[in-house]
Amino acid sequence: MDARTALGLRLTSLLLRGNAPSTVGGIVSWFGAMQSQDANSMLWSLGARMPGVSVSEINDALEKREVLRTWPMRGTVHLVPAVDAHWMLNVMGVRALNGVAKRWELLGLDKATAEKAMEVLGAALAGGKRLTRAECLDTLTSGGVEVSGQRGYHLLWYASQRGVTAIAPHVGKEQTFVLLDEWVPDPYRPSREEALGLIALRFFQSHGPATRKDFAGWTGLTLGDLKIGLGVTGDALTTVDVDGVEMIMGSGTAESELSDKSWLALPGFDEYLLGYKDRSLMASPEDLAAIIPGGNGVFQSTLVRAGRVVATWKRVIGAKGVTVTVLPLVKFTAADHRKAAAALEPFAKFLGLPLTVKNP
Repeated sequence: MDARTALGLRLTSLLLRGNAPSTVGGIVSWFGAMQSQDANSMLWSLGARMPGVSVSEINDALEKREVLRTWPMRGTVHLVPAVDAHWMLNVMGVRALNGVAKRWELLGLDKATAEKAMEVLGAALAGGKRLTRAECLDTLTSGGVEVSGQRGYHLLWYASQRGVTAIAPHVGKEQTFVLLDEWVPDPYRPSREEALGLIALRFFQSHGPATRKDFAGWTGLTLGDLKIGLGVTGDALTTVDVDGVEMIMGSGTAESELSDKSWLALPGFDEYLLGYKDRSLMASPEDLAAIIPGGNGVFQSTLVRAGRVVATWKRVIGAKGVTVTVLPLVKFTAADHRKAAAALEPFAKFLGLPLTVKNP
């Protein structure tokens, strides 16, 4: 197949066109994990796939404990099905601990201090308690653990990476933490082989067509792990040729014409771009440089036309409305500006605010 056909299939796999699950839990289970290092981007990643839903409805759904945030792979925060958090940490997340000793050396930490921090947090959160990030840091300080500089953030990460804590929904604008075992009292615990099959299936069904390197880059697992996983998935996945490149996708994913009239407004930290090692189907190298300025890992929000990024956008939310500035990466006509504004309307409705679109 050609690149345009593959891109259309990707948009379907990514739940950006066609039918999608109608619940937060259903969407997250389809993906297996969704980028959520930025909470606001995470909320719109869900909203963009649930037409008509409001941000308050998403926040209410997050309180049902069907999903949670943790560091399941690559040392990066993702939204995952709550029942899968334990095995994801054990199979993929544990790989992020390989270089922890070097990090401790830089931060002036050691294993005894890190273990003490876990004990202090575990005791403070026991019994269904939920503490904000600031309260967790105060608790560590009161428990005799120094949290200056980057030490505090690292210790919070370490406790979650070890499966002691997890990130619960925000209270107001503050991140909160809970005990993972209390938040998820009945986790799914597959064998390692079953887990590798499950994550392979979820990645390729939700990102396909994608390459083996995309999978390795997304999960942090090895190609050997992928081989085991593919052996478990059987005929649920299929291999396709995309302009001479071997890719894998969910079996039965239907092809449909990709229309140039199709516009999407997506957050910066979305699986649409972050789910791939090779992003050339979605954007040119020059455009990627604008989407990720300075290559610092901070992705700008994007406007997507027929699957390709054509602009970035920045928003300012006020009490009376949301103002969005559109920054085209290609030449925009007057019609393009109108279509960009129309594509941003669902975001404003998601927030429950009137929209003002500015062009530089």
